[in-house]
Amino acid sequence: MRLLITGSNGLLGQQLVARLHQEPGVELIATSRGANKLAGLYPAVRFVPLDVTDRAQVLRVLAEEQPTHLIHTAAMTNADECELNREDCWRQNVTAVENLVAACEQQRIHLLHLSTDFVFNGDTGPLTEDAVPAPINFYGESKLAAEHAVQASQGPWTILRTVLVYGTVYEYGRTNLVLWVRDSLRAGKHLQVVNDQLRTPTLAEDLAEGCWLAARQNATGIYHISGAEVFTPYQMALRVAAYFGLDAGMLTPVDAATFTQPARRPLRTGFIIDKARRELGYAPHTFEEGIALLARQTE
Repeated sequence: MRLLITGSNGLLGQQLVARLHQEPGVELIATSRGANKLAGLYPAVRFVPLDVTDRAQVLRVLAEEQPTHLIHTAAMTNADECELNREDCWRQNVTAVENLVAACEQQRIHLLHLSTDFVFNGDTGPLTEDAVPAPINFYGESKLAAEHAVQASQGPWTILRTVLVYGTVYEYGRTNLVLWVRDSLRAGKHLQVVNDQLRTPTLAEDLAEGCWLAARQNATGIYHISGAEVFTPYQMALRVAAYFGLDAGMLTPVDAATFTQPARRPLRTGFIIDKARRELGYAPHTFEEGIALLARQTE
């Protein structure tokens, strides 16, 4: 197997490189638009610069590298940025996927594409793979358009949807809810945390494992890959406070309407992961285990 990863500098991309760089029988090709952040950690991993929004470059690199499988993690994922910068969002989330689909069709590469719970409107949840998408923000619209591009492919494809991914990332600015709550409470900050949105938070290591299971088994179709437990962000924050022995009284539950954000968020999502468990052997950590893992990585 020759497995090419797009977005190897991002949270999921880094986890995939960490998980697969020594996997027997796998030749790994890491690609990203920027310089390789993982060169010092995994010097043996082949790295190729790749801007997935550049069709000519995508066609050339995939023809040269000849991967058997491609896991597409690169995307513009900040919903508010997508709402405010729609052209850029569409280029990164849709045009890029159209480019990859064209190249994967030419080379008969198995395309595994990452998508999101934000393709749903949030009226009900948790959701199975056959739930009908109806996005309520532009990020969700772009990701649904990307799904349609993948589904129209003449080659083998897989769509892996996920929810609220958290984990540690090397040389990267963005934090996650677990570390934000821990570090804020340690600094004596009071936090307002949303308590009217339901999610199934996903440990980045679990998502990487789900991607690998799907690739290894040449699975096709749509799979929901997330944690199994349903929480509001406030309930997650309470568990973080309890794990680290911090003052939960500094956490205030609020409705999402408290915050003015450019992009609407779906209220109820989260995933039913029975299909991934049954067909892929996917078995995610509990949220408590995820907190413990992050604690070991960052303390």
